[in-house]
Amino acid sequence: MKFNLLKSDTETKARAGTISTDHGVIETPIFMPVGTVGSVKGVHQRELKNEINPDIILGNTYHLYLRPQTDILEKAGGLHKFMNWDRNILTDSGGYQVYSLSANRKIKEEGVKFKSHIDGSYHVFTPENVMEIQRSIGADIIMAFDECTPYPCDYNYAKRSMHMTHRWLDRCVEHLKKVPLKYGYNQSLFPIVQGSTYKDLRLQSAEYIAGIGADGNAIGGLSVGEPAEEMYAMTEVVTGILPEDKPRYLMGVGTPINILENIALGIDMFDCVMPTRNARNGMLFTAYGAINIKNEKWKDDFSPIDDMGITFVDTDYSKAYLRHLFSVNELLGKQIATIHNLGFYLWLVREARKHILAGDFLVWKNNMVKQMDNRL
Repeated sequence: MKFNLLKSDTETKARAGTISTDHGVIETPIFMPVGTVGSVKGVHQRELKNEINPDIILGNTYHLYLRPQTDILEKAGGLHKFMNWDRNILTDSGGYQVYSLSANRKIKEEGVKFKSHIDGSYHVFTPENVMEIQRSIGADIIMAFDECTPYPCDYNYAKRSMHMTHRWLDRCVEHLKKVPLKYGYNQSLFPIVQGSTYKDLRLQSAEYIAGIGADGNAIGGLSVGEPAEEMYAMTEVVTGILPEDKPRYLMGVGTPINILENIALGIDMFDCVMPTRNARNGMLFTAYGAINIKNEKWKDDFSPIDDMGITFVDTDYSKAYLRHLFSVNELLGKQIATIHNLGFYLWLVREARKHILAGDFLVWKNNMVKQMDNRL
């Protein structure tokens, strides 16, 4: 994998660059649609490629391990072939899902024993077998196994967890050397910075992760309930240490405003379920604020979903029609809303990139943040 930094903003830490892998070029900043189980919910791969057009999507190690299971993925030739996706894929480590299963898991130095949310069966994730699972899935970018701490988190727990995540990282790196590539293309391992919302821990973790010399680096354990200002403060601490010549991935973030503010702090890569999950509940993101399309006020509003025409669905369908689809529980409504939201997120990061390259990112970003901080 190669990262090419094209331009850094002079007034912020925002960057525009490219990540090159065996599955193509990723223009940064980038938002990665979440394809948890080998599918971006409600979107056909045809629409994903032709309308939303991301350079990379995300898959989930925990879910893919449970279903369809790695033997099926190996028989298919990896996740790319299984889901008919010829662009980049990133897989997370399963650490966040283990965190979310707090009532059904036990964390030890060796790894994590957890109960499947599907059938209650017990499984174990270790740094070693998570590397093997991600080899079998075959993503272009794979994540080191980590523990995602909750918020709020006791300082001593956060410290112990961070050091364990570092020890797990060392085991991931060593074991990956022993597990051959399966599908004829390269994979890049990203370690994950932890440390909750404690500045000294984030500094320690960022320094440790930077010392690994990986192809790229991730920041985890944020967007788990902490105030946005704490997220920004921790991000700024970490991006001040992580190497400038490697891409930086902020995991699980976030709202459109969160994304712009974190781009300004030097983040290159994002993912979040918010655009798809909120879409299925009738919440649309636009450049002028959020729309709850279920509200009666849209009942006879025949204007386009978004007058800017950011995605193809914006001009093809009216607000009134989309509200109607939700009111009668028609699945097409959720699909249209999902394509719109993902299209908007991709438009937003691409506009950010344009303004970084043009040299007027800060003025544009501040204006967009004001515009989007509305309920229409």
